[in-house]
Formats: sequence, C-alpha cells, structure tokens
Amino acid sequence: MTAVPTKTRRGRDSATLDGASLAAGGMLTFSGSLSILMGVSGIAQDSLFATSSRYTYWFDLTTWGVLHLVVGVLLVITGLAVLVHKSWGRGAGAAVAAISLITQFMFVPHYPAWAIPIMTLDLLILFALTRFHIETSGSR
Repeated sequence: MTAVPTKTRRGRDSATLDGASLAAGGMLTFSGSLSILMGVSGIAQDSLFATSSRYTYWFDLTTWGVLHLVVGVLLVITGLAVLVHKSWGRGAGAAVAAISLITQFMFVPHYPAWAIPIMTLDLLILFALTRFHIETSGSR
C-alpha cells in the first residue's frame, strides 16, 4: 500500500511572479528610463557631461547618447517582459543589464555621480535575475 500524503506539495505557480522577478522587472524599467533620459541628454549635447580627449573609450557625446538610448529602450522592453512573465525575459534582461553595466563603466569619466549608482542598480538586477530558487521538501 502507498501512503497518501496529508499535505500537497506546492510547485511554483507559473502564473505569478516571485518577489525577486517582480523587483528585477521594476528595476529594469527604472534603469531603462534613466538610461533613456541620459541618452536624450547626450543627443541634445547637454552641458551636463564632461568631455575629455584623453579618455581611452572616447566617443562623441552624440554617440554616447544614442548608445544609452538604445540600451535604455532594451532595458524597458526586457523589464516589461519580465513583469508579464515572458519565458525569454529573464535571460534577455540579464544580458541587457550586463551590457548596461559595461556601458555605464565606460561612461564613468563623463558623469561618475550618475554612472556609479546605475552600475549598482544593474548589479542588483543581475543578482535578482540570475539567482537560483532552491525549494526543500519541508517548505511551504
């Protein structure tokens, strides 16, 4: 005879988001919105950014603006995909957040007070999207 368990084992419901995915989706859209604003500011040749010709990763300010604008749009798209629980959202979000992290690192000499907090936000996004969920048999 087999024993009938008194409690049913609950699996992860595919229709709901866990807390980390919800936070990652929100942070992706927030980071994307900030990158879009930075991109528009760069395209408009705003005097907000410092330009130095002795910087290794030197690009024209308009090029930086377009780069941040494209990355920002991709961050918003993947953030919305994570929030609506698309299967490709987590992987694409992690990839775009990594690209954003690299571009922000390269942008530090132009505006460190902006780039460093955005880099921190991108690292939090990467952590939230790439974490493993381990469920034990005794958990609720």
